[in-house]
Amino acid sequence: MENIEKYLPHRPPFLFIDDVRIEDSFIIASRLFQADEWFFRGHFPAYPVVPGVLLVEAMAQAGGVGAKLLGIEPQSMFVFAKIRSARFRRQVRPGDLLEIRIENLKSNSLILHQKGLGTVGGEMAVEAEWIAMASGVPE
Repeated sequence: MENIEKYLPHRPPFLFIDDVRIEDSFIIASRLFQADEWFFRGHFPAYPVVPGVLLVEAMAQAGGVGAKLLGIEPQSMFVFAKIRSARFRRQVRPGDLLEIRIENLKSNSLILHQKGLGTVGGEMAVEAEWIAMASGVPE
């Protein structure tokens, strides 16, 4: 996808997806984590790892773009309302390509209830389920 920023209010350094597309009814996205990412300087300098919260954020950003690609337009900006579950099964490190697959469980202009899986090299890294709601703040 050429211009993710057209679909999201997020901007670098807090934009965590590189590509989003729709396959069947799934949202498919990816992010290549570069060695010079700002958070690696402190998490952890001797053994850099992508913080788990940023993996969930990447999935939610992909879900927001995907919802719009599917024609679901929020009444305002979608923001996290609840993270129902998150499990981290593999560390994501500099140079890793995170591949994301998201399913809409419930979606409309007020709410996105989604779940997603993130893999690296075919190995499960993260799985999560979350709810985002229209915030009342325009994009």
